[in-house]
Amino acid sequence: MVHAEASTFAAGQSKAEVYAQVLEQAAALFEGQRNWVCNLANTSSLLYHALLSLPSPSNAVNWCGFYTVDPQNPNQLILGPFQGHVACQAIPLGRGVCGTAAAKGETLVVRDVEEFPGHIACDAASRSEIVVPVVQEGRVVAIIDVDCAEVGGFDGVDKEKLEELAGLIAASSDF
Repeated sequence: MVHAEASTFAAGQSKAEVYAQVLEQAAALFEGQRNWVCNLANTSSLLYHALLSLPSPSNAVNWCGFYTVDPQNPNQLILGPFQGHVACQAIPLGRGVCGTAAAKGETLVVRDVEEFPGHIACDAASRSEIVVPVVQEGRVVAIIDVDCAEVGGFDGVDKEKLEELAGLIAASSDF
């Protein structure tokens, strides 16, 4: 059984090494557990602590979590498990970074949220954002959302590894 140390990350690791640990620990946590709430809750903690262990700008992460497609209203996302300040509870598909990524079914890396048309500022401290759709059976069921308090907080490594994590979540969780 995976223990709380799963979210302990050694100093001095590269971003790729830290993401490798996130993916390994997430796979171990998901073993025998298909409940999406449980899996997303542990993943948000893993990811948040992983990014905090890295040098700037990654350690300026200020929100890390999930929105899921609302079963009561499939035209909006509803807040899921996360780490960080209180967040927006519902986001219409096609609005803001999260709603746009979900509607398009593609990852969005936003260098400066102030320059994204229609950005929804749940936390005024957020300056950059990455949103990765979780796709199951050809449809978006959730999104990974990570915010950073610095402009340019995310790069190609984040995109590649978070897309890999989204695939793992989709394969391991019942939504």
